[in-house]
Amino acid sequence: QVQLKESGGGLVQAGGSLRLYCAASGMTFSMYTMGWYRQAPGKQRELVASISRTGASNYADSVKGRFTISRDNVKSTVSLLMNSLKPEDTAVYYCKADLFLTDYWGQGTQVTVSS
Repeated sequence: QVQLKESGGGLVQAGGSLRLYCAASGMTFSMYTMGWYRQAPGKQRELVASISRTGASNYADSVKGRFTISRDNVKSTVSLLMNSLKPEDTAVYYCKADLFLTDYWGQGTQVTVSS
């Protein structure tokens, strides 16, 4: 059974940093494209960053230069380092695993940035 478990969310002041982690199990992690998505209240879920199985990364314009996604295929983890956080980064952050037509989601972790 595939499981994705996020951790590392919390409350931080604007300008601060957080690192989110997603631990995967029950899957051949190295085969999957991994992504971080977020959903703010009243808004649609949006892609924040993704990293392919070869390590190629992609970022939403709103987080470029502030966020960094990385993966560890030995530990089956993907992380998101978030610097220079802004109040508009407040959302529930979700981990997603993609392989062709199959995808899996984590339960999400709350990130709140106070002004």
